[in-house]
Amino acid sequence: MKVLLYLIIAFAAVSCACSDTSVPHMLDEAQAILSHDPEGAFDLLNTCDVTSFGDSAVMARWALLYSEALVAKNIAAPTDTIINIAIDYYGDHNLSREYDRALRLKSQMSAIGTSDALSSALYMQKEKEFMLYKERIRTERLIFAAILVFLLAAGVISWQRQRLLLNEAMNESLISEASGLRESMAAQLSQCSVLESQLSATLINRFGIIDELCSTYYESQGTKAEKKAIVDKVKAHIEAMKADEGIFSEMEACYGEMLALFRNECHVLKPDEYRMMVYLASGLSNRTIALLIGESIDVAYKRKSRLKAKITASSMPHKSLFLSKF
Repeated sequence: MKVLLYLIIAFAAVSCACSDTSVPHMLDEAQAILSHDPEGAFDLLNTCDVTSFGDSAVMARWALLYSEALVAKNIAAPTDTIINIAIDYYGDHNLSREYDRALRLKSQMSAIGTSDALSSALYMQKEKEFMLYKERIRTERLIFAAILVFLLAAGVISWQRQRLLLNEAMNESLISEASGLRESMAAQLSQCSVLESQLSATLINRFGIIDELCSTYYESQGTKAEKKAIVDKVKAHIEAMKADEGIFSEMEACYGEMLALFRNECHVLKPDEYRMMVYLASGLSNRTIALLIGESIDVAYKRKSRLKAKITASSMPHKSLFLSKF
């Protein structure tokens, strides 16, 4: 597009350069001497190169003055071509004064019967120059029209290209978004599979404990050792659970986000305080916590109260979330 604009500017500059900028001055000079030296004015007007005129107003003024010079010399014009230039221009532009003046000149020229061979030859030469001028103007208009059409077509093509690029970018964005969603769904499905496996293993383990306790009950039923056997079996499972870090990890995984916040916001945190928070987040009772930490219920309660007081006195951003677990 920039290249085309440069071409238009260059073409306009060349067109302006081709037009003779001294013509208006020559016309002023011819008009000034026309009344007392029509021959000199006629010669001066003949020196103008009509083909180089760049303005139709200049052309109309020259035609009017040229016709006036002929009338002043009392010489008939071979044709009405030149005076008609002025009549057509001033009539089209509603310049009544100049239009009436041109009509009077045409009437006067038709009444003159005297002719001059040299003047007629010069007249015919200017008439040919006017035809060349018209051809040049027509060619320039065609070139400008062609450039305008070309620019319009280039603009439409550029606009369509921008639309295509925009649609392509939008399509790539949608494809990227769809790919991201697909990857996210795949990750979620993978996570669900892991959780499903963990849940299945947990259920199998829990069902195994229930089965073992029930078997112990029936094996010891009706004996004095029934109560002791069941208690011992329960104690054994509790001890196994205390020693099994996998169960503790499962509790952490269930509330991983909250526990991560707790670790980040509690700058001075003891291991037993963190374990206590894990048990509280899991909803375990004081009795259960006491058995898991291997202390009495009173000790478990005191530890729980100290941790609550520590959180209450702190400036943790998520303090209310942590206190809701007590």
